[in-house]
Amino acid sequence: MRVFAALVVAGYAVGAFAQAGGTAKEKTSPPPQQPPQPAPTIVNQIDRQITLIEKEFVEAAEAMPDDKFDFTPERINLQGSDYKGVRTFALEVRHVATANYFFWGAITGDKMPEGVKGPNGPENLTAKTDIIKFLKDSFAIGHKAAATLTAQNLNDNLKTLRGESPRLYLASFPVAHAFDHYGQMVEYLRMNGIVPPATRQQGRAER
Repeated sequence: MRVFAALVVAGYAVGAFAQAGGTAKEKTSPPPQQPPQPAPTIVNQIDRQITLIEKEFVEAAEAMPDDKFDFTPERINLQGSDYKGVRTFALEVRHVATANYFFWGAITGDKMPEGVKGPNGPENLTAKTDIIKFLKDSFAIGHKAAATLTAQNLNDNLKTLRGESPRLYLASFPVAHAFDHYGQMVEYLRMNGIVPPATRQQGRAER
């Protein structure tokens, strides 16, 4: 009986040890490997920047109500300010869209839309919906332009209406230009009691 009891105890001990060992093994097993991320390229880096400004700029443009689309700070007569002759909100949007066509179109070969006679785009575009479409179409040209970039052609000079510029400059400068005017649009929105969408999404009061 003593021998039998010893064997039973030993069996339980071995089983418990095996179970504990299996549990420990399961806890320490390495997580499944993630698929390797694609290596960064000129195309996806420039395209990523275009996507970023496109999202913030388009959302800011859409946030302004239709009846405030022609707003300009000149109207509110701030003491000590000098807003005489500045662009309206609508003209800010049209100007950036026009510049997008100018720079990115030089890469893709896309022509300026009809009616463009100056830096603020077609004068017949006055409705918010039409201006937003003009803006979105211009960013589509940007993604198309980014797709043409290679390590070999970055410094190739391309013809524009104002001379020649390297392909990389033409692809990247519109991002900086749009962010410049985005900052002005943020002020226009806040002057009308509207928090910019990018700020709301990040839960911040300042940007």
